[in-house]
Amino acid sequence: MSLLRTENVIMQFGGVVAVNDLNIDIKKGELAALIGPNGAGKTTAFNVITGVYTPTGGKVLFTPTDKSGATTEIDITGKKPDKITGMGVARTFQNIRLFKELTVLENVLVATHLNADYSFLSAMLRAPKARKGERQAKMDCEFLLERLGLIDLKNEKASSLPYGQQRHLEIARALATKPQLLLLDEPAAGMNPQETDELTDLIFKLKTDFDLTIFMIEHHMDLVMEISDHIYVLDFGCTIAKGTPDEVQNNPKVIEAYLGVDADVED
Repeated sequence: MSLLRTENVIMQFGGVVAVNDLNIDIKKGELAALIGPNGAGKTTAFNVITGVYTPTGGKVLFTPTDKSGATTEIDITGKKPDKITGMGVARTFQNIRLFKELTVLENVLVATHLNADYSFLSAMLRAPKARKGERQAKMDCEFLLERLGLIDLKNEKASSLPYGQQRHLEIARALATKPQLLLLDEPAAGMNPQETDELTDLIFKLKTDFDLTIFMIEHHMDLVMEISDHIYVLDFGCTIAKGTPDEVQNNPKVIEAYLGVDADVED
């Protein structure tokens, strides 16, 4: 079953077409990757999917599963990012976006408001339902920090964490929204080989343990080829190849694209 589909998505900035006729189809439970040279339009595509940009043309369609197990395809094209996140699509960013002066735990707690079943007024008045909800949210966040190897640092400021742990914290915060689809924008960027290996194991584990579908942008080809079920390749905003890792890495168009191109509007 398709969890996320795009139909002929176009994203144009003035006279520059950053994404042109993008058609992806990510199945539930799949780990898919979006790759391409710098400037290919990868992050632009993510921004369209998550509502940061409203596409010039085309549709973004998401099919979540509700608590009863029923599925309904929803047109999320151009919806606000918080609404899309609330439907079950979470993401991390190429440039880490943490609240640096908040603690590790507070950074994750921030994301739990999307699933709160009590009102702002109840929280302000410290109503019993709100207090119970806050206790549960803290327990849930501590569980996530435990899984991400950060529980011993929960009271430390986010700014004090090493780079790799900040990446893990951003993933924990995304998981706190209880997504069905997790988008990772270059999760291994800036990591050394050991950190990249640890991240590879972590992504596998999170996918299984949280029943996630994962869609990622990544430049580390070893990581991409090792863990991806399906790969889409962009070059100058256009899809030049798609398929399994073996199919993609032997595609002449992909090999040619990686020989070197000038940067486009956005990576």
